Amino acid sequence: MKFLDRLFGWYFKRSSLPYWCILILDCLTIYASTFFVYWIWFRGSQTQLHFYSITYVSLLYMPICILCFRIFHTYSGIVRYSSFVDLTRVAYANLLAMVVILIAHYPVGWYLPSDLFEPLYGRHIILIFLISTAVMWGERVLIKILYDVTTSDSRALRTFIYGVGDSGVALAKNIRSQRPTRFVLRGFISPESKDSHHRLMGVKVFGNNPTLATILSGMDVEAVLVSPVQKARFRNDQALQDILIGTGTKIFMVEEKMQDTEATDTNLSNGAVALKEVSVEDLLPRDEIEVDLESVGEELTGKRILITGSAGSIGSEIVRQVAKFRPAAMMLIDQAETPEHDIRLMMAKEHADIPAETIVTSICNEGRMDKIFSDFRPDYVFHAAAYKHVPMMEDNPGEAIHNNVLGTRIIADMSVKYGAKKFVMISTDKAVNPTNVMGCSKRICEIYVQSLDRKLKMDKWEKKSDTPITQFVTTRFGNVLGSNGSVIPLFREQIKKGGPVTVTDPNIIRFFMLIPEACKLVLEAGTKGNGGEIFVFDMGKPVKIADLAKRMISLSGAKNVEIKYTGLRAGEKLYEEVLNELEGTKPTFHQKIRIASTREYDYDDVCHEIDDLIHISQQYDDMEIVKKMKEIVPEFKSNNSKYEVLDKEH
Repeated sequence: MKFLDRLFGWYFKRSSLPYWCILILDCLTIYASTFFVYWIWFRGSQTQLHFYSITYVSLLYMPICILCFRIFHTYSGIVRYSSFVDLTRVAYANLLAMVVILIAHYPVGWYLPSDLFEPLYGRHIILIFLISTAVMWGERVLIKILYDVTTSDSRALRTFIYGVGDSGVALAKNIRSQRPTRFVLRGFISPESKDSHHRLMGVKVFGNNPTLATILSGMDVEAVLVSPVQKARFRNDQALQDILIGTGTKIFMVEEKMQDTEATDTNLSNGAVALKEVSVEDLLPRDEIEVDLESVGEELTGKRILITGSAGSIGSEIVRQVAKFRPAAMMLIDQAETPEHDIRLMMAKEHADIPAETIVTSICNEGRMDKIFSDFRPDYVFHAAAYKHVPMMEDNPGEAIHNNVLGTRIIADMSVKYGAKKFVMISTDKAVNPTNVMGCSKRICEIYVQSLDRKLKMDKWEKKSDTPITQFVTTRFGNVLGSNGSVIPLFREQIKKGGPVTVTDPNIIRFFMLIPEACKLVLEAGTKGNGGEIFVFDMGKPVKIADLAKRMISLSGAKNVEIKYTGLRAGEKLYEEVLNELEGTKPTFHQKIRIASTREYDYDDVCHEIDDLIHISQQYDDMEIVKKMKEIVPEFKSNNSKYEVLDKEH
């Protein structure tokens, strides 16, 4: 057995079987087929007697065969990867050679000595090439089978593929050509019941129905690969996911990077696909989001872009996406030194041709901000810097006002002072009917930038000026998957430690969106907005956090991990809203983006209220700070918080 392993190991090396070996083998096949056909007709004694004349005829016509092989490239492929296309080429080459030889055979025979030229009949020539074609096919199929058997890995997973279209077939071909073998195809799952009970690529197609769990268990299926074309459909099929998770079947999808470069049938077949085992983020129900990146690029290419909070979850993704549009220069600001250093290294490695400065400072440092804006003169400002953790801000309202409100006001004012074309602020769904300090602080930020935008437009109209003004755009959305401090990384760490997984309330729900998707919508809304809008994103279906925890535990394969309910945290809602109940929405340029119709505020009044709030915040009296916040935002009603007593006073 060791000898055979070494033999096959040598034989199947890429360089062990050059093309001329295949050519010689095919020529020998035709030569042997000629003798075999002659033997069938005239038996052994005649075949032996005419050995030299048969050989002469074979060698005489061999150049024609070689030329046809060359025309159809029958020997230029790698035999161990032979496909139906390769077998078709062999058939075409032999058919052409047979036709040419049939045409030339009788005229050639008139001019050659009879003792050298064996007078074969047309039926003999046809049979020779039929047998040669069958043998050549058999050789290639046998080599492929031997290669598959000898290089298969006993650890390869028995696999079904979800999707039976061209993309599913291309994925099946891809996994069959992978070395070492990771997956062994055992069947297909069809999203359409009409396709079930058929066979595809030699295996059965099964319907997506309740009996699938029994089929998976009976066939010991270990993995299901999701066809790229069926990814959105699979993500929204909770029943099928539950079947797979319940049977312990691993789920694999094409990696997101591959999706970004369009996982076509061609590059799937050519081995360009990378599969990864899914995480719970991949299974959350949501629609694919398409963004007009071409129009975004037209706005940002060649512009000077300033991004605050550039080291955070949202800010860093905005940095990556903006850099793809080749801006003239980038100014990246964050007060977190280590994450900002990581952004610095990323830009140097991936976008070395873009002038990018990384600054470690606070947006509340007005003098520093003035110097940065004065020197850099940004065209676009993306303001993602903010304190975002609800419990932390509930305990530190003064810091929430200082960083979120004062910081936003400083950056907004600098944008006006130094002529930025557009200011795009990242807000949150927690700003709608806020129940906590963090959400209310962001609502105050929204009010300020909206009132500032309105004032600038009114001043321009009154002065009848043509001078461009800064446009202020706000984008509002919910939780993003995998952001720093979010629930999914927390659950993952708790599961790794054996539990318990802590959920605040069994009925709490949240909206989720992928960070890249959210940032693409931010860029589109920011570049296409005219100023004064609060853009709200369609976050899809809400997710019950308790169900999310259960699914993560099941996907991890961990046993005996319990879920512990700890009660709502200070300021936390059971559910988040994206719009105030008094607000309506208007459609926009994108089906996933709408404009909130919100109350308008007078700029001077807002400035007066914020001045008072900032002054109070510097006294660090939590109750007085929150009381003032509630005066500015009357819909702010504290929930599960010490500040609820303030609501009872009104």
